[in-house]
Amino acid sequence: MTTLRKFLKEMDEKGEILAIKEKFSPRFQIPAVIQKFDGGPVLLFKKVRGYKTRVVANVCGTRERLCFALETNVENLYSRLFEAWEKPVEPKIVDDAPVKEVTEKPNLGRIPVLTHFEKDAGAYITSAVISARSPDGEIENVSIHRLQVLDETRLAIRLVPRHLFKLWNLAKQENTDLDVAISIGVHPAVMLAASSPLPFGTSEFAVANTLLNNELRLVKCRYVDAYAVADAEIVLEGRISTREQTLEGPLVDITGTYDIQRSQPIVEVVSVMHREDYLYQALLPSGSEHKLLMGLPREALIWRSVANVVPVVKAVNLSVGGCGWLHAFISIEKQTEGDAKNAILAAFSAHPSLKHVIVVDSDINVYDSNEVEWAVATRFQADKDLVIIRNVRGSTLDPSADQKNGLTTKMGIDATKPLAEHKEKFEKARIPLDKETENFLQGFKA
Repeated sequence: MTTLRKFLKEMDEKGEILAIKEKFSPRFQIPAVIQKFDGGPVLLFKKVRGYKTRVVANVCGTRERLCFALETNVENLYSRLFEAWEKPVEPKIVDDAPVKEVTEKPNLGRIPVLTHFEKDAGAYITSAVISARSPDGEIENVSIHRLQVLDETRLAIRLVPRHLFKLWNLAKQENTDLDVAISIGVHPAVMLAASSPLPFGTSEFAVANTLLNNELRLVKCRYVDAYAVADAEIVLEGRISTREQTLEGPLVDITGTYDIQRSQPIVEVVSVMHREDYLYQALLPSGSEHKLLMGLPREALIWRSVANVVPVVKAVNLSVGGCGWLHAFISIEKQTEGDAKNAILAAFSAHPSLKHVIVVDSDINVYDSNEVEWAVATRFQADKDLVIIRNVRGSTLDPSADQKNGLTTKMGIDATKPLAEHKEKFEKARIPLDKETENFLQGFKA
């Protein structure tokens, strides 16, 4: 199960693929259907208006599906990520590969790239795994970036000031463009690795290879100095210009609001290789896939950071209502007063984009926002349990923050039971359930 196709076969056998036979357009229609089934089954659009290529979406749309892809469970998910981050293994390089079945001159108009929301600047590739190397070939970065289609051969790339941006600057210092391979249609492990906050110099391909039990294969591109996923559906070979830029955006981001326009580099696509009957993998901005791929690796970092200051961390959830990015619900086994406030500060340290943190006791399910809100209602007092941090770095994706300099105000809520009080007064009342009633209720639900 190391390729997207093998993963989809497994999903089909589990009954988790909804095949859509109606013909829909990639402009607004397919995105509307994806949004309707957000967080649900994998969607396979068998007929796309104006194109011969099928579209697949919602591949990484649930936490459970990502766990299945990594051959783990929710309880061991973070440990699985930590192991791969700390023990990356370089993947095999092969000469021949399924993605090389067809090699052709670029014509981005032949790819069913989606236009998602009404005010988007145009069609955007949103599931692109982009790999690049430093000019000396010593450092490789693999990351996901949005790509705005400008014409048949050019894209605009949003370069946030992280590792790919650093490689681009290194190329700029050498007075050369940055070669990139853009792999689309890959296994969820590759997507998750490409979303991971790794040290500069660690190849995300090596992390993905560890997650895939040393079965990831790469292929060297023909026209650019970069490596691509050998079993991808389609690969664009290109160069990020260090001289030419254009206005990029707007596009809806993880918050469900429009990100601001910026001057961004242009990617010149020089060649395309793909499977004979390739699938185009779509990802809806602000959907469950977007939130999970961005948020899960940060949840792991928060869990580790909080575990350094609190004896027992039960669970961490970057909540859906908090855009999978700005709000964290954390459950702990509280030992002493102050544990929750230490957990709040540790969470902010681990994930600088975090805006609000709510810490609850281990009897609260952090994946149920109603339970978290109940804990705030019954266990929190604002004069004692509120933490406010003003004028600190936050997320530029937050429309209420200063999006130019990234400053925001952060809030932490200690919604844990005070240890000095009788714990019974904070426990939710329960109705005793005998076997007869339990059997009746289970049959009724069925």
